[in-house]
Amino acid sequence: PQSILSIFNMSLVSRTISRSKALSLNSSFQATRLLSASKPDLKISGTKKENIKYFKIYRWDPEQKQKPYMSTYPVDLNECGPMVLDALIKIKNEQDPAMTFRRSCREGICGSCAMNIDGENTLACLCYINKSSEATKINPLPHMFVVKDLVTDLSNFYDQYKSIKPWLQTKVEGSHDLTKGEFLQSKQDRKKLDGMYECILCACCSTSCPSYWWSADKYLGPAVLMQAYRWIEDSRD
Repeated sequence: PQSILSIFNMSLVSRTISRSKALSLNSSFQATRLLSASKPDLKISGTKKENIKYFKIYRWDPEQKQKPYMSTYPVDLNECGPMVLDALIKIKNEQDPAMTFRRSCREGICGSCAMNIDGENTLACLCYINKSSEATKINPLPHMFVVKDLVTDLSNFYDQYKSIKPWLQTKVEGSHDLTKGEFLQSKQDRKKLDGMYECILCACCSTSCPSYWWSADKYLGPAVLMQAYRWIEDSRD
């Protein structure tokens, strides 16, 4: 009987140890699952590492006493569109609502977002973000009065454009009655206007011209002169 009792006790101890090991293994497994859940695999989840690009933007507010300065903003390119205008909109929406610039069509049609990007006058909606440099510098169009931040005063530019009377004027007043039909033009004459009528008056070319910088009150500038020539070449005008 004593031998049988001894065997029974040994069996009971063995089962207790096995159960303890099983519970220990199960606890380890649960802990591993929780740890894995708290640290998701980037490859499995599709999450990308941040791709930070810095934008140094000209800032000036006429209502503040502070002098013009450059403000730096970080942007994760993984969460931003490919154009500089995309970055500007993201900065304004998420970091600095007071940062001011013009924009409208986002398709290179209206010319509103003209500015100086990394030393070149261009449209922000058509300028790809340079991913090879650490920072992109953005300034207003050069040698123009600044209204605020990246917004310049284009009043003189538009006054000059208005001065050339940029609309169709018939050679003899009343020589063509538009109520009686179209004012037709040959394909050859129409072709002469190619390369001129596409101008969107963004002022990038004029504000890149040193002669326009120094004599904007006298010199019409390349954009307005080209527009004048466009009407001179029009056979209907």
